[in-house]
Amino acid sequence: MQVYINIFGRQIPSYGLMIVTGLIVANVIGFFIQRKNKREFEDLLLIEAFCLAGGFGGAKLLYLIVSWNDIDWGQAFSSFDNFLQFLGAGFVFYGGLIGGLVTLLIANKYLKLDGGFYFYHYIFLIPLIHGFGRIGCFLAGCCYGIPYDGPLAVIFPEGSFALHGVKLFPVQIVEAICLLIISMTVMFFTYVVKFKYNTELYIILYAILRFFLEDYRFDADRGIYFGLSTSKWISIFMLVAAVVSIIIRSRMKPKKPAEPAIAAT
Repeated sequence: MQVYINIFGRQIPSYGLMIVTGLIVANVIGFFIQRKNKREFEDLLLIEAFCLAGGFGGAKLLYLIVSWNDIDWGQAFSSFDNFLQFLGAGFVFYGGLIGGLVTLLIANKYLKLDGGFYFYHYIFLIPLIHGFGRIGCFLAGCCYGIPYDGPLAVIFPEGSFALHGVKLFPVQIVEAICLLIISMTVMFFTYVVKFKYNTELYIILYAILRFFLEDYRFDADRGIYFGLSTSKWISIFMLVAAVVSIIIRSRMKPKKPAEPAIAAT
């Protein structure tokens, strides 16, 4: 539980370090997938850059939408340092997921990099990276759990983002483990079962996980609407969208290959 980790005399934010670690692991895996499919690794890096930009923007935008009334705007813009701190904190994963997927669609249209291939072969890496991020949340104390006095309860020290000195449910670690299981499940269905709805499978599994884990989170205002938090509503929407996508795709007729032209005689 360290907000900062000391490396060679420098204090590195633990959350950012875990995200970078997750990205490095994902890129190593991606390198071998690209190599196996005889594709350029640089194409993956280009797609990744677009998706990270879209994910960052989407995560920040959704945070601003759900937390608009709770943000101290005067403090955020009072100095350049405060503004940088404001930009570097406060994100909502669902916004990042939606922003990243939308950016991938845009990149596919304008860069002609076969977005369908990347959707299919790399979707399992999203929960893998996300799992590393949740470990970072645990180290920093953000996204913390509800007060809890049962087995495996954790107490965060003073200086972390979580309530300190109070026994809390280790929701970050639970989610990290579940995300790893989701990643391995989607990878199995992708490369062993050859399941063509693996993107929808990931969205369905994560939507179910997030819906139930919301009840065990106790950090900043969850944004309650008609008895459900913002993330619960988004989980329902994503689950329905994924199921509808499977139904529509399953009813689409495969494209017939073009018939060869008959040479004139």
